[in-house]
Amino acid sequence: MMSSDVTVGADETVVGAIDPAESADRYIIADIAVDGAWLSMRADEAPTLPSMR
Repeated sequence: MMSSDVTVGADETVVGAIDPAESADRYIIADIAVDGAWLSMRADEAPTLPSMR
């Protein structure tokens, strides 16, 4: 089961979520308005917001 801490407004289509798995949690980001527009990485390897600035 995927858990999400994201609130989506009416005009927002990009969401992120943590998908818990046995081997390692995965961070998934997706544009829910476009089929196949998503990416996944290990949650512990995902960049933080401060590192992206």
